[in-house]
Amino acid sequence: MAEQSGQSGQAEQSAVRVGSGAVAITTATVLPIFLLGALSVQVGAELGFDPAALGLIVSAYFGVSALVSLPVGKLVERLGSRRTSRIALVGAAISMLLIAGLARSYAAVVAIVLLGAWTNVMGQLSTNLTLARAMPARRLGLSFGVKQACVPLATLLAGLAVPAVGLTVGWRWAYVIAAGMALGALAVAPRGSGPEERSAAGKADRATGALAVVGIAAGLGAASSTGLSIFLVASAVDQGVAPGLAGLVLTLGSVVAVVMRMLHGWLADRRAGGHVAVVAGSLLLGAAGVLLLAVPGSVALVVGTVLGFGLGWSWPGLLQFAVVRLNPSAPAAATAIVQVGVYAGGCLGPVGFGLLATGVSFAAAWIVAAVAMLIAGVGVLVGRRMLVRHRDAASARDLPAGVPVGR
Repeated sequence: MAEQSGQSGQAEQSAVRVGSGAVAITTATVLPIFLLGALSVQVGAELGFDPAALGLIVSAYFGVSALVSLPVGKLVERLGSRRTSRIALVGAAISMLLIAGLARSYAAVVAIVLLGAWTNVMGQLSTNLTLARAMPARRLGLSFGVKQACVPLATLLAGLAVPAVGLTVGWRWAYVIAAGMALGALAVAPRGSGPEERSAAGKADRATGALAVVGIAAGLGAASSTGLSIFLVASAVDQGVAPGLAGLVLTLGSVVAVVMRMLHGWLADRRAGGHVAVVAGSLLLGAAGVLLLAVPGSVALVVGTVLGFGLGWSWPGLLQFAVVRLNPSAPAAATAIVQVGVYAGGCLGPVGFGLLATGVSFAAAWIVAAVAMLIAGVGVLVGRRMLVRHRDAASARDLPAGVPVGR
């Protein structure tokens, strides 16, 4: 009994190490772009660019991320997560140090940020591979939920950097400190996995066409959801809501998103399947919340924000978990296919929403965003049907179909 207890404690420690390391890597590699957003007032004042120029940088950043996602996913599979997670951390640290030391113009900021976009992609995909290979199956869903919840954590850290560093010793030191955090994450990074050979059957089992459909749908969902965090306060104020209340509602929405991402993961570990269907349901119900944001009034604002954040933007971790479960032989490459759509949505969403809000109205922009999220939910259902058909066909051919996603 004592021996069994010791083995259980050792496994638990390993799971905690793997999970905390994945959170540290994901947070550190996404910090460069979030820091730029949080410190935009200070950086823009010194280098001479406005919020519109900042929006172009963010859109271009996610556009580059979409372009490099597939090749980076293949590289992560080839080199293994042990090596690529550390490359991502060092790359993020170098990128932030270059911004601190060499960013003397808007053009320099753009060049450094875009050249470093691959570090976030590699950090995300390498941690996906680490979790898939090393996390106990009974905690895999929760681990993906926690990992995706750390994206709002990066936003929180970036926000704290403004009063603590940006307004005291200067914004450049915030990047220096963040670079030190990225290098410090090397100490807690899990061992990860080395490169693994994939059989032809494993490659055939990836269901690339179905994953591409899911990725396009996820891109529409991401395009819609980005408007929540970027434009919610401005839209509420435009409708006559006090700025303080609007800010509090945004904070509430962020907290709900963090909780729901972890709850989705916790529940996924207790279901036999149906994860992709839950993603679709979250998008369909979240669309109703986004639509409420077009309705004036504080009640519609609060309810719409809770539904929009709590359901419409709670699914990324669950979707990655479902894709990994379907593709155990190549989890990084498979999730990279879906991430192309998510990054493309992050690129085009803010631009499209901003143009609609400026040229027509915020209400019109929210309606279009709700329709996009509704279509995303339907698209995920279509992709799910394709995944189920692929699994059934693979079973009929007596090929290993991986762990089923469930109906």
